[in-house]
Amino acid sequence: MNPQSSPIPRQDSAEGAPADGRPGPVPPTVPAGLVIAICLVAANLRTTLTGVGTLLPEIERGSGITASWAGLLSTLPLLTFAATSPLVARASHRLGSTRLLVAALGVLIVGTVVRSLPSVIFLFAGTVILSAAIAFGNVLLPALIRQRVPARRIQSVSALYVTVMGLMAAVSSGISAPLAHTLPGSWRTALAWGVAFTVAAFLAWLPRVRGDKPQTSTRGTPSPVPWRSRLAWQVTFFMGLQSLAFYTAIAWLPSILITRGMSSTEAGWMLFLYQVVSLASSSLLPLLTRGRHDQRWEAVGASALVTAGFTVLFAAPALSVLACALLGLGGGACLVLALTFQSQRAGSSGEAAALAGMAQSIGYLVAAAGPLLLGILHDATHSWTFPLALLAVLGIAMALAGHGAGQDRRIARPSG
Repeated sequence: MNPQSSPIPRQDSAEGAPADGRPGPVPPTVPAGLVIAICLVAANLRTTLTGVGTLLPEIERGSGITASWAGLLSTLPLLTFAATSPLVARASHRLGSTRLLVAALGVLIVGTVVRSLPSVIFLFAGTVILSAAIAFGNVLLPALIRQRVPARRIQSVSALYVTVMGLMAAVSSGISAPLAHTLPGSWRTALAWGVAFTVAAFLAWLPRVRGDKPQTSTRGTPSPVPWRSRLAWQVTFFMGLQSLAFYTAIAWLPSILITRGMSSTEAGWMLFLYQVVSLASSSLLPLLTRGRHDQRWEAVGASALVTAGFTVLFAAPALSVLACALLGLGGGACLVLALTFQSQRAGSSGEAAALAGMAQSIGYLVAAAGPLLLGILHDATHSWTFPLALLAVLGIAMALAGHGAGQDRRIARPSG
């Protein structure tokens, strides 16, 4: 028996006070208002980021930055996620999860506006500010779901918010360039279109601040980051590797397909196919796994689909449609599982915040390295074959991590 984990007790209704002593019993059903509020936060977790890729040519021409600086602009959010995520658990303990989320949404509004101001300094500074705010939202949302949603509904709610997050990411990718051509202010205005959803999320959560208090665990300290837990590291590596697969595909899939003979328009539609299939997969996963507490083989199967997608992409370029479909099917399921594990494998909302902070800080650091490493390997080999083969091997590693992370257990609190 793994000394760093303990079996999950069967408390599907999640009734009774949480282990950290707040904020009271979890209701047996999920209020519609809470679901809407969660979805509004989810709508902001990628919207301000995914539109940047389609606007990069406009940004380079309009601001005068080089391609290298444009690449840094794309990588900066992931580096900010990695640096900021570990800070969330302690801040949540001191301020309360809901208060901190509302503050993060306010900062996101400010960062989005700053990024659109007419200066390269504001472009980069605003990106760092809004990325830090999104990092807080990424960590806090699984913790709030663990705190407010019955255990048997956690995966369904996680899948719903992942679907909304992915849908808004796809919409942002599709409409940002047309908006830049039609709105006054060009690409600067297009970068800020999603602020409307940020304001809506801020207003939806602001009334929920009432009654939110700092955590008062029996130990009087925030839940420690579970660095010594094998299960926590399995959750972390699964999160990191699935993030690497996603962000690498978003960054390089069009370039890979163009070198295989596709036009840029066709490559763009293939990227759209990948995201749409991913959305369908993330929506269907809870229906296929309803009532299942052990999700090891779901994680292995989803990882195998990602591995197969990268394998087809380098071994049979003519089957690019199949490759993108496999990547989407596996990637959507892996994302839902990765976020669900951050809630399910913790014993309380405080522990969920600590686990999510660990998983996302390291996970996004791994993800930031992925696109950069793939570009370096391509420049060194003048081919996509070896980089894609490496991604397929990492898919196998993701399956191994998912097998451990999916086991029906919780991270044990340190004794003493």
